Amino acid sequence: MTANIRIDPTACIRCERCVRVCPAQLFARSAGDGAVGVHDPERCIVCGHCVAACPTGAVLHDSFPPERVHAFDRNDLPTPEQVMLLCRARRSNRAFTRKPIPREMLERIVEAAHRAPTASNKQEVAFTLVTSPETLERISRFTVDTFASVVRKLENPVLRPLLRMALPQMYAYLPSLKHLRDEYARGNDLILRGATALLLIHTPGDNRFGMQDANLAYQNGSLMAESLGVSQFYTGFVCTALQQDRRHAFTRSLGIEGTIHAGMALGMPQFLFTRYIDKQPLRGGEI
Repeated sequence: MTANIRIDPTACIRCERCVRVCPAQLFARSAGDGAVGVHDPERCIVCGHCVAACPTGAVLHDSFPPERVHAFDRNDLPTPEQVMLLCRARRSNRAFTRKPIPREMLERIVEAAHRAPTASNKQEVAFTLVTSPETLERISRFTVDTFASVVRKLENPVLRPLLRMALPQMYAYLPSLKHLRDEYARGNDLILRGATALLLIHTPGDNRFGMQDANLAYQNGSLMAESLGVSQFYTGFVCTALQQDRRHAFTRSLGIEGTIHAGMALGMPQFLFTRYIDKQPLRGGEI
């Protein structure tokens, strides 16, 4: 669908911000009178950069009516030092209480995740918030059962010689998988760790950059959770188990169509960290 984009000549100051910022290069200044015009609007990806960059509101875009455009003061943004401290302070905290997370906090975490960029601005990332104790238990059980099946295959005397050659790295995880299985049988859930909420992040199955988009969303949500004092961790075990479900039967049983790429277990903390620890030295270099 072709976007309806116009330039208000009475408001345009010809600063060329729209020209410079548009990823599809839809804007250009006329060689004659220097007026800014719009070309090939069918290539618009509806990112809104042009509207957000224009200092006078001269870019008129049907997808961004006035009620969807919000001015803000950059002086209100956190300082670089505050952002860095948030990044340093963020940790995966699995020490949850049974206290429910306030609804407004969950909504802020989801909105922060939703605000993350997506490839080609497709905005196909969706979020399913699980708060039902029964559904949380189902997800833990599915994950443990999947790992128990993997353990049986790895320990099968007929399959073991072939699997050791084909998947040698899997045997390094065998003790951990057995530990998760055995602890769950004892009533100790090491999958969700007593989380009272789980945010599942998913995209349509044909989204080529679904995994990248979902994990960008996760990071936004994770930092918001940290700022709110809500503990969280990445549900790598759940995502790994879902990858074994090739037909996405369990995903569909949750009412989700597409592929779950990331998950965030959430809960109110028993305590908050007051120290951050330096990472190992940076790797890589400059070319």
